Amino acid sequence: MALDLANTVIFRGDPERSLDRFDDPVELPRFAEAAAIFRIGEWGKVQFHPPLSQKGIEALIGIREVINSLFRSAVREDSLKAEDLSTFLRLGSDLVCNEPEGRDLRLPNLSEKKRELSLGAAAFLSAMRLLDPARLERIKTCPNCYWLYFDESRNRSRRWCDMNVCGNRAKARRHYNRNVKQAGNNHV
Repeated sequence: MALDLANTVIFRGDPERSLDRFDDPVELPRFAEAAAIFRIGEWGKVQFHPPLSQKGIEALIGIREVINSLFRSAVREDSLKAEDLSTFLRLGSDLVCNEPEGRDLRLPNLSEKKRELSLGAAAFLSAMRLLDPARLERIKTCPNCYWLYFDESRNRSRRWCDMNVCGNRAKARRHYNRNVKQAGNNHV
C-alpha cells in the first residue's frame, strides 16, 4: 500500500506529464476505498479513513513524499538515506500516535474482524514492512511510467509495474523501432 500511495503522483519522473491525483480532493476517499479492496491480502478487512482537515492532508502528502524518496533512493543507490529514514520515522510516528486509542496496528492482520485505520498510518505501517531487507531488494522502478512496484516474481526478473500496460507499451515501442529501422535499411 505504501508504494500505491507514492504512485498517486503519475509520471513523477517526467515533469511535463506529471500529475498529482490528490490535487483533486475527490481522489482521497476514492483512493482509501480502493486501497481497502486491493490490499485486502495485506490488511484483511479494513476501512481506511482519508484525512479531512488540511493539516491531515498535509501529513498524508508528507508521508507519501518521504516514502517515495526513501524507496527511490533504495532502488537507485541500493541503500537508505539517513535523512529520509529519519523523516519517515518522525512523520510516521506522528501519524500512528494520532490514531484513536485501541486501534489495531498489526500488519498483516487477516482476522475476520473489520478494522479502521487512517490512510496515513496504514501507509507508514505498510512501508515499515518494506524495510525488511528481503522485501526492500524486491522494490523496483518501472522504466515506462516511473512507478515504484514490488517484484513478486520468483527470480526477481519483472521489468515493469504492469505487464499489460507498461510491458506491452515497451514491447510495442521496440517492435515499432525495429520495423522503422528495417524499413530504413531497405531504402538504402
